[in-house]
Amino acid sequence: MPVTFQAETLLLEGDDAIAFAQAQFSGNAAALAVGRWQFSAWLDAQGRVRALFHLARVSEKSLLLLLRGGCAEPFADALRRFVFRSKVKLQALPVRALGTSAAMESHTVEQRGDAVVLGCGMHSITIGARQDDAWRAEQIHLGWPWLPDAALDALLPPALSLERLQAVAFDKGCYPGQEIAARLHFRGGHKRHMHCVVLSQALPPGTVLRDEQSDAAQLLDVVATDNANVALAVINDALAEQGKSHALRWNEDIIDIELRERWPA
Repeated sequence: MPVTFQAETLLLEGDDAIAFAQAQFSGNAAALAVGRWQFSAWLDAQGRVRALFHLARVSEKSLLLLLRGGCAEPFADALRRFVFRSKVKLQALPVRALGTSAAMESHTVEQRGDAVVLGCGMHSITIGARQDDAWRAEQIHLGWPWLPDAALDALLPPALSLERLQAVAFDKGCYPGQEIAARLHFRGGHKRHMHCVVLSQALPPGTVLRDEQSDAAQLLDVVATDNANVALAVINDALAEQGKSHALRWNEDIIDIELRERWPA
């Protein structure tokens, strides 16, 4: 069954909105200019990614978050527990259409009537204007992960290449999971990394593929094109080191998987 992606968004606004984001999220929100967006994440105390999102500064005192997986309302509820006396309002916005529009400089933000457009280089994604999934295949090739429910609260930043996406800052002070993220950055040692792969058949996002011994790969997003079933997948390094082509198990089926590109942490 085709997967439809919609825009789950959250608005942070108030005198302390930027400071709150700086203290809670992994990216450097304080360095984000009005009219720009960055990748960022909310980590748990063990460094696992609870939420991944585009963080867009839409005014001096407001931020718009477009979640790359998960739902806005429970995310907002979880964040509200950390507001304390901060002058910030967190609002989960109604679900809106998410679609593709013309090329626009990467990391730029434009308001077009009721719609918000996030520039992604060779294409843009538009919140609230139209519904289509054309952007998904392009972003798989860029290595921009979208997290299915099975991957939420489960993966560490290196597995999603968050450092490459500049979604993790190491010089801005403390935030949840910062100690674990910094340890992985400076000491390394993580054994799972993200790849662009081609599959012998389309499978649901979140699917876990196994080799003879253990879980070997988890699919984050899968798009069936005219030529191939392309996906982003988190792959165990031990499997990747054995070569580019593998036959893995999904239930009773054998799935052929070809590793095309690997991204570092």
